[in-house]
Amino acid sequence: MRNKIPCSAERLGLLDPQMIQAVSESSAFQIGHQYLTENRVRIVEADDAQISSAVIGNSGLYEQTIRLKDGHLISKCSCTLPEEPMCRHCIAVLLEYHRWAQPRQSRKTSAASEAKAQPQAGHEANGRTSTMQSSAPDVKLSEITQFVEWLQPAMKAIEKGERIPEPPKLGAGEVSMWIQTIKNLEEQRRESEQVQVNLESEMRDREAYVGRLTQQLQSSIAEAKTAQAASQELQREVAVYKEMLAKVGELAGEIVRYDGQMRSVASEILSKGTQLDKLTGSFKELADSLKAATKQNPSQ
Repeated sequence: MRNKIPCSAERLGLLDPQMIQAVSESSAFQIGHQYLTENRVRIVEADDAQISSAVIGNSGLYEQTIRLKDGHLISKCSCTLPEEPMCRHCIAVLLEYHRWAQPRQSRKTSAASEAKAQPQAGHEANGRTSTMQSSAPDVKLSEITQFVEWLQPAMKAIEKGERIPEPPKLGAGEVSMWIQTIKNLEEQRRESEQVQVNLESEMRDREAYVGRLTQQLQSSIAEAKTAQAASQELQREVAVYKEMLAKVGELAGEIVRYDGQMRSVASEILSKGTQLDKLTGSFKELADSLKAATKQNPSQ
């Protein structure tokens, strides 16, 4: 992937993290900074106009070339990421170069005396200075070859979710650090997979529990509907009983009225009976008087 960005800086060492972040995608800058802190960046050679480097990414080793030319920052990386205007690997390289260049710039006034005290850096045929002696221990080509041969099956094993093969036996150095970094990443991945398995198991248990709760809820809803239907039926029966009680109340009122009338009629009948008794007594006395008068005058 190759990108070209307008740049007013005269030297690559003048590109500080704020300037790099201003022209980068937020996510790409964060990942590039993470690569820097995890010591994944290896600058092969560099000067204020051009950097050659390699970065250990999540899927392999990527090579970068970054240079200043005609007021533009031109970056090239072997990755295929669509990040614009720079990928995370080039961002990590610029951050690493700025970190390396800062103390060098602050000691610029005493550079001549320090150059006498320190071994001079090797010079390439094209005039660029190798920074491997000043920024990192020597890396042997044989170790790089063994590392690349081991890296390919290791990446395939990671893609398949298998254990990575045993790394080559190398002495302490940059390549060993690269291998250890990959092994650490592999351990983190396995731990993440185990956490994911545990989460999936817990999720299945929770789904089963929710399923049981759902069944219980549906059963409760069915029972509630049955109880509601029975309650409605009872309400209808109560309404019928209320109507019957209202009619019984009306009948009771009529019976009370009829009872009063009957009592009144009975009282009148009793009064009439007394009068009839008196009248009967009067008739009886008259009959007795007539009988007595008949006996005194038989001739008549």
